[in-house]
Amino acid sequence: MSAEKQQIFERVEKMLTSQGFNIVTKDDTRPWGGFFVIDENQAQDFANQYFDKIDVENLRIGGKLSPKILLVAPKTRLSWQYHNRRAEIWQVVEGIVGVKKSNNDEEGNLIEYHPKDQIKLQQGERHRLIGLEDWGIVAEIWLHTDKDNHSDEEDIIRVQDDFGR
Repeated sequence: MSAEKQQIFERVEKMLTSQGFNIVTKDDTRPWGGFFVIDENQAQDFANQYFDKIDVENLRIGGKLSPKILLVAPKTRLSWQYHNRRAEIWQVVEGIVGVKKSNNDEEGNLIEYHPKDQIKLQQGERHRLIGLEDWGIVAEIWLHTDKDNHSDEEDIIRVQDDFGR
C-alpha cells in the first residue's frame, strides 16, 4: 500500500472513531481505494453526521440500512455496476468525485459532485464512482430492498471493470 493511501485511511479512521462510530469492517485492499463499514445500529447518527440529519426511518425499504464510507483514489474508478437487492444514497464528504449513471448498460455522462452534494441510486440503476484529481471521500447508505435477503458485497453485478473482477 502506498504511503499516501495509508495516510488517508488512517486519517479517516481517526475521524470516524473521534465521531463515535464503531467501524465493523475496514477494507483498504481495493485497487480503487476502499471503504469502512459502520455499525448498522449507528445509521441515524451516521445520517446526522453526513446526510444533514435525514430521518433514516424514511429511508428504510427492507427494514435494514448499512452505512459506509468510500475512499476513491485519484484517477481510478469503481466498476460499472448495479445491484439487485439495494438502492444507495451517497453524499460527498471531501474532494470532488465523478459519477456516471444510467438505466441501461451504456454509461451515462460524467457528472462532477462536490462536498455536500448528494447522489441517489435506485435498485438496478447502473453507476460508477470515479476518483478525479484528488482522493474522494463519500458517505454511503445501503437501502436494502429485499427484507428476506439483505444485500451484501456479493450483490454487485459488474457490467465493466478496469480490474478484471
